[in-house]
Amino acid sequence: MGENFVNFMGGSPLNRLSWLRPSQSFLNAVVASPTTRWVLFKSGMPLIETNPTTEKRTLALLTTNDVKPLLGSEPYFGQGQNPGEACTTEAPAVEAARLHGPPIVFLGLNETSPDNAAALPSSDFKDPHAAVANLEGTPYFSLDVVDLEESQVDEVIQNSELGKTDAKLAFTDPRAAMGSLDLFTAAVFAQARSMVDWNERNKFCPACGSPSYSLWAGWKLSCSSLLPWADNTGKKPCPSGRGLNNFCHPRTDPVVIMVVMNEAGDKIILGRNKKFPPKFYSALAGFVEPGESYEDAVKREMWEEAGVKVWNIRYHSGQPWPFPANLMLGFYATADPSAPIRTDLDNELEDAGWYTREEVLAALAQTPGTGHNDKKIASVWTDDKAKPQSGPNGVVKEEEPLFKMPPPTAIAGVLIKHWAEGKIEAGNAIKGNL
Repeated sequence: MGENFVNFMGGSPLNRLSWLRPSQSFLNAVVASPTTRWVLFKSGMPLIETNPTTEKRTLALLTTNDVKPLLGSEPYFGQGQNPGEACTTEAPAVEAARLHGPPIVFLGLNETSPDNAAALPSSDFKDPHAAVANLEGTPYFSLDVVDLEESQVDEVIQNSELGKTDAKLAFTDPRAAMGSLDLFTAAVFAQARSMVDWNERNKFCPACGSPSYSLWAGWKLSCSSLLPWADNTGKKPCPSGRGLNNFCHPRTDPVVIMVVMNEAGDKIILGRNKKFPPKFYSALAGFVEPGESYEDAVKREMWEEAGVKVWNIRYHSGQPWPFPANLMLGFYATADPSAPIRTDLDNELEDAGWYTREEVLAALAQTPGTGHNDKKIASVWTDDKAKPQSGPNGVVKEEEPLFKMPPPTAIAGVLIKHWAEGKIEAGNAIKGNL
C-alpha cells in the first residue's frame, strides 16, 4: 500500500547525491552554479514568497549571488582553522567541514529528467567545475540565518532578484506556510526544515561537551576536539574519536498514527488531545519506543491512550513531518466497540469515542483544505472558527462543524478520509490505487 500513495511532504523529489557530500570540491563548485537555489530559514520559519495579485504563496528561492553576503568567506566547504583558509589535510574529521559562517545544508539536485538521470558517480567529479556545469537540473541548499544580524538579512532579501519584484517576502510560521505549498516545494520544505532544526539543536558534542561543527554539507556533526589543530592538553580523549569517530547523524523519530475501526468497518475511534484546539479530533498517535516494532507501538499506544486492545494491524503509508523531524507511519487496526474506552491511563486525551461514517463525512464536508493551496488549512490547527456565513435577514452567524478534522496535508486526514470514502475495508484489504 505504501508505494501506491504519496502523502503531502513525501515523495522526496531531489536526488540527494549523498555519496558526494564528503567532496568539498564538488560542493564548492555547485554553490557557484548560476542554477543553484537557496531556501532560507529563521528560527524554523521559511522565507515565503507571496504573489501580490493572486495571494498564492510558495517557498522563496534565492540565487547564490543573492545570498553571497550571508555565506561568509570562501571556501564554503573544506574550511581551515581560520576564516578564508582551506583545510590542507584529508582526514575524515574535516571532510567538507564548515567551521565558519551560518549553517548550510546541501539538499540535492532536482533533475530535469529524473527518469533518465545519470548516475553521477564520484569519479565524474575529478574536475568538479566541469562536471557541475554539465548537471541537468537545479541544485538546492538551505541556509539558516537565525544568528545573523537582522538588518543584514533584510538587506540581502530586499536586494535579491525576488526582492526587486512585486512579490512579498517574509519569514512565515511553518505550519501556516506548509498548506500553501505545492507537492514539490512541500517535500523540499520538509527535508530542509528537519535538517535546519537538527543542526540548530546540536551545538555541542554529547560525549564530552565540546562545541560541534558541520561536516558533509550539514549532514554530519563532529566534536571540535577531533580537529587536527585542536588543543586537547590536559583533556581526556573524546569517546567520539574511537572507531568511526561516532559522528552524529541526522535523526528521524518514527511515530505511529492509527485509525481503529470495528469489525463491520462502519465506525472508527477518534480522540481529542488536551492540547488540541477546540472541537478538533483526530486519529491517535505516539512515538515508537526502543525495542518495539511498529505493530507493537500501535498496540501499546492504543492501550495507553484509550484502554483499547487492537488486532489486524496493517500499514497504509508514511509522511515526513518536519516538526521537528518525525516520520508519521499510518496504520489501520481493528477493535471491539463494546469494550469501554478509557482515557485515565496516561491522561493524554481529553476525550475519545467511536464515530460513524456519517458523522465523519459530515465533519469532513466542513473541513477546509480540499486543495493544497487552500489558505484556510492553517485554521484547522488553530483556535479560529469557521468563516461567518450570512443567515436569515442578513444576520451573520458562525458556521461551526460538529467537530474539526485534520486537513489532507496531514496523514491523519488522509487515513480518516480514505476510510470514510470506503477505500479501506474492515478486513485485510486496502483498495487499489488511492
